[in-house]
Amino acid sequence: MQAAPAEPSLPFATRLWLAWLCFFRVLVDGAFAARVSGARAEPRLAPAAPPSQFTAPSTSSALQLLSLLQREGRLVDFLQQDITAFPDAEIGVAARVVHEGCRRALRAHAEIEPVLRQAEGARVELAEGFDADEVKLVGDVRGQPPYAGVLRHRGWRAIKLELPLIVGGHDAHVLAPAEVELG
Repeated sequence: MQAAPAEPSLPFATRLWLAWLCFFRVLVDGAFAARVSGARAEPRLAPAAPPSQFTAPSTSSALQLLSLLQREGRLVDFLQQDITAFPDAEIGVAARVVHEGCRRALRAHAEIEPVLRQAEGARVELAEGFDADEVKLVGDVRGQPPYAGVLRHRGWRAIKLELPLIVGGHDAHVLAPAEVELG
């Protein structure tokens, strides 16, 4: 338990006057006496800390999406594989298969659009008040908006995400079950 912060003290003369007034009011006003008694019985606690603006995100949707990308494109297999020993041609073939499957899964469950519609390489101007969540400034960033520069990446914004319903009891942490061939 955290101790209450020190409150400013009243001068002795003010406390004496307040005690004198309270003494007589307690004698003649039963409701006031009950409130004073209740206040005296309550423990003094430190004020509660304001709730944190940060909360832990739920991971189930992210795990479900990762599971879909694994099922359709074997993304986790590809990323977990040490590809340093493979020739570039084999990596390219594998990347094409992973790309096709992941793209199919993404298009089936999400609607995504570019943050900025201009072509990459185009000159763009960012007015004062631009959304820093949508646009990241890179390079020699100085001064105040408006900023003018070259669009290096259009960015992506999720418009819609529709994941399949999870069957009760399903463990979302299992991205892909192990496969055992019998026979």
